[in-house]
Amino acid sequence: MSNKQLALSGDISDADIRLLRIFRRVVENGGFSSAEVDLNISLSAISIAVADLEKRLGMKLCQRGRAGFALTDEGSEVYQAVLQLLASLENFTTQVNTITAQLKGELNIGITDNLVTMHNHMQVTNSLAALKTQGPEVRINIRMMPPGEIEKSVLDGRLHIGVIPDIKQLSGLEYIDLYDEESKLYCGHRHSLFALPAKKLTVSMVIAQDAVFPANAVPRENKAQLQKMRSAATATDREGIAFLILSGQYVGFLPTHYAQRWIGEERMRALLPKSFNYRTRYAAITRKGARPNLVLQTFVEELNRPQNDEA
Repeated sequence: MSNKQLALSGDISDADIRLLRIFRRVVENGGFSSAEVDLNISLSAISIAVADLEKRLGMKLCQRGRAGFALTDEGSEVYQAVLQLLASLENFTTQVNTITAQLKGELNIGITDNLVTMHNHMQVTNSLAALKTQGPEVRINIRMMPPGEIEKSVLDGRLHIGVIPDIKQLSGLEYIDLYDEESKLYCGHRHSLFALPAKKLTVSMVIAQDAVFPANAVPRENKAQLQKMRSAATATDREGIAFLILSGQYVGFLPTHYAQRWIGEERMRALLPKSFNYRTRYAAITRKGARPNLVLQTFVEELNRPQNDEA
């Protein structure tokens, strides 16, 4: 009969839950330093918390040092168990809230980058404001993530809701239509085409330029345009595309609301906007068959409410 000591004995205390939450944030931020800002506690406090958790569990959870941060095999398994535990705690809170009809708990929302500059479409902002007004004790946690990660996190319960481009719908998700976004093709002020008069620009000249392609899925209309162009770089988000456009070496597509700041500074220019443009539909996504959640339900009701958008 094995005499191996149990890794975790006794009741799980509030202090244990705090350590587990810190460990989760460290993992999801990819290390101690990145988690410092997210957690709003010092690096030394994070290190002590993880060390205390390792002592409590009797196992090494991660490697940290000059080589960087990495989970041990045991740490990976503990992380998955932590996700299940915290999700169960949140489900308990939301179920009790549903019974008592009080808005308490958390709303975990994932949003595709750089939508906040869409001043004419404020559904998400207005709905967050309404949720906070109705439930002052609700804690809102926003994570800026690529669309694919948002879909995955909504499906596995790490996020309650996400806002993503509505390009290919997944069977396990519910979609709430929000708005569409216009994008055009731009070059930077250092690019050879920037100073060329519009009447001298041709489609063949534009598609001959080195272009930056998005690494994520794009609408069919944009995909058809990109297939005619020369891929010379890729970027996972809009900021990366903007960096490359502003270098003066590439052309690339950006949302018009996002590019407007550089247009106003005369540091970007749209190229043949009638020929090179497309629109992207955006939707909020939730998981089909998710347990009742009064906080999420209230937020979704606000998203569906007719909006009086204000900048």
